[in-house]
Amino acid sequence: MPGTMEYLMVALATFVGGHFILASLPVRQAVIGFIGENGFRLFFSVFALGTLAWTIYAYTQAPYREIWAMTPALRLVPIVLMPFACILMVAGSSTRNVTAVGGEALAAEGVPTAGILTITRHPLMWGITLWALAHIAPNGDAAGLLMFGGFIVLGFGGMAHIDHRRQATLGAAWGPVALTTSVTPFVAAIQGRTSVDWKGIGLARPIAGLVLYVVFVFGHEWVIGVSPMGG
Repeated sequence: MPGTMEYLMVALATFVGGHFILASLPVRQAVIGFIGENGFRLFFSVFALGTLAWTIYAYTQAPYREIWAMTPALRLVPIVLMPFACILMVAGSSTRNVTAVGGEALAAEGVPTAGILTITRHPLMWGITLWALAHIAPNGDAAGLLMFGGFIVLGFGGMAHIDHRRQATLGAAWGPVALTTSVTPFVAAIQGRTSVDWKGIGLARPIAGLVLYVVFVFGHEWVIGVSPMGG
């Protein structure tokens, strides 16, 4: 029932676990066989949004059990990490990507990786993961650790799951993508397998990401009820 840690666990497990189950090749192909590709995407979107709303509600109702106390240093963690998270989310959402929904065609067509993908082939997932990591530090209670920890599992697990699925479905076409990109930011560039495409990233995406960060900062207290700046 709402107001318990068990209720949050069930909601979070449904949200995170449901993503992996529905996105797995056997389940995905079975569902597509019944309702088609577009029907599956609609179903997946409704499921994701519905279970996300349920998880957020369960989190807001969960009891507060402190594990560590807030300190000024911990409050700085999201202030430092969130600009990078926002830039990655904006750049990832605005760049054609073989790891994104419907991106399989890009690899099959031989479209070269460019822009933010030369830093990581999972920019959006990294943005979500950094958001979760940034919020664990200042939320030192059991519900916060569970909530944001679940998103970290979804982020890192999702990257591995997407790569596995793309390798299975694309076959040889996945080879050039895997060779010229990396999961961990900048690893492919450091290893000399690609060069960071700063021109492809451009200025508009980082600026838009920073604008999003400012919106988050000033809207946080109004939406969440707590100012990220303290006070």
